[in-house]
Amino acid sequence: MVANRKHKLELLLSISAGPISSPTMPEGPELHLASLFVNRVCKGVVFTGAVEKSEVSKCPEVPFACNAYCISAASRGKEVMLTLTPIKNEGAGSTAKAGLVQPMNVVLRFGMSGFFHFTSVEELPKHAHLRFYTNEQPHRALSFVDARRFGSWQPNGTWQPDRGPCIMFEYQSFRDNVLSHLSDRAFDRPICETLLNQKYFNGIGNYLRAEILHRLNISPFVKARSVLEGLQSKEFSEPAKSDSEEKREVKSEGPDLLRLCHTVPLEVVQLGGKGYNPEKADYSNFEAWLQCYSVEGMKSVRDHNGRTIWFKGDPGPLAPKDSKSPKVKKIIKKEGGDYIEQKKLPKKKSTQAAKRDVKKAKESQDDTRPKKGRGTQRKQEVVPTQTGPRMQRRRVTRRSPKDTS
Repeated sequence: MVANRKHKLELLLSISAGPISSPTMPEGPELHLASLFVNRVCKGVVFTGAVEKSEVSKCPEVPFACNAYCISAASRGKEVMLTLTPIKNEGAGSTAKAGLVQPMNVVLRFGMSGFFHFTSVEELPKHAHLRFYTNEQPHRALSFVDARRFGSWQPNGTWQPDRGPCIMFEYQSFRDNVLSHLSDRAFDRPICETLLNQKYFNGIGNYLRAEILHRLNISPFVKARSVLEGLQSKEFSEPAKSDSEEKREVKSEGPDLLRLCHTVPLEVVQLGGKGYNPEKADYSNFEAWLQCYSVEGMKSVRDHNGRTIWFKGDPGPLAPKDSKSPKVKKIIKKEGGDYIEQKKLPKKKSTQAAKRDVKKAKESQDDTRPKKGRGTQRKQEVVPTQTGPRMQRRRVTRRSPKDTS
């Protein structure tokens, strides 16, 4: 059982934001941890040659080649920017004399399964779709690995302009951007769906929205504007307060939704603070941290976009009609901190599927049963007839001989 669980965690690792943290799709914390990983493993490392793209990837080529360059990374919400910087040749005197190679920014979006890996060339991962090679022996490679190929990259890229400020590192701008646009149609939608709108909540994903709403006891399918309007009136009616006053207020009233959109992701970053370690992936801290997402006893339904939302209690007035819980495996907490996976119940056949099975069985019986009335079957043939100077055609019905057996 332990070996089976270890295998499943390794599979979950392949769809996380790197060889670290959570068995989920990459969200803001995972992309920030990915940037920290790149900066850690690439510190003091010299890269060389051209950037290599896999043959199967449909993303663009990265037109960068240099004899010696370094790599650094930064994150903003659900994007990571790699900066490729040529190393100045002391003998050449300037970067221009060294070959007119200019620095390049490559902006990556991780999709559902992207992460970075740093290995020897002989150990390149199977789905390494973008590769940067080191100038050393034996060669190593920084790879962008994406098994499902929903991720993308943009050479000479910039932060995507349609995305809002980062929930973690541009908090005040993020807060102002939300509260100043509450009249937007995006806030007519249920709060659980609005939280995935990267124009306003850049970095929030599926597990973060569940955890944030759960901590505040907010039903996922209430109108977003009704949840946030109170914050807007409070924001613009009260005078500015000192830091000490704000701290006392937070302790007495507790954080609001926008504040948790900032602090909850930072908690995940702290969980993964030791960096990526693909050989010793351990999700126990992350699983223990989860209070709602994929936790036993919580409810789950699909929202209007088909994404699963986890919650406790009433879903709210805007819940999809006839919404059903998706058949997913849940993490079950046991005493002592151990985890097991819930066994799936046998899948029941729908009424339509049962009818199809009955029809197929009946047809198979008909095929083996002797056909009745074969002697009275009629065949039609088209035969030419001669009437005058022209050849005409008429249909002749003939009876086939009766079966005498």
